[in-house]
Amino acid sequence: MSSGRHLATLAFLTFGAMAVPAHAATIQIVMQNLVISPSEVSAKVGDTIEWVNRDIVAHTATARNGDFDVMLAPKKTGSAVLKKPGTVDYYCRFHPNMKAMLKIAP
Repeated sequence: MSSGRHLATLAFLTFGAMAVPAHAATIQIVMQNLVISPSEVSAKVGDTIEWVNRDIVAHTATARNGDFDVMLAPKKTGSAVLKKPGTVDYYCRFHPNMKAMLKIAP
């Protein structure tokens, strides 16, 4: 391989790696028996929250600040990528007693 081509490949690999979040995680939260579990989760910007609805009725994961509103059909999953730090309270629009909180670090 010529040194020019080698440098171009090295630059692509280096800059390509920088575009991908280094430690992004997928965090699973379960909705079952009209309860969100766990009800408090710590995460980071770039992480994905995946809600799993194990109930036979629909739920939502609706952020009070408007950051997300995920519809969860019975026995289905839905997700959202966290885009900004802060504390986000969320609930199910169909069952307002189902409440939870995300603490999102930068």
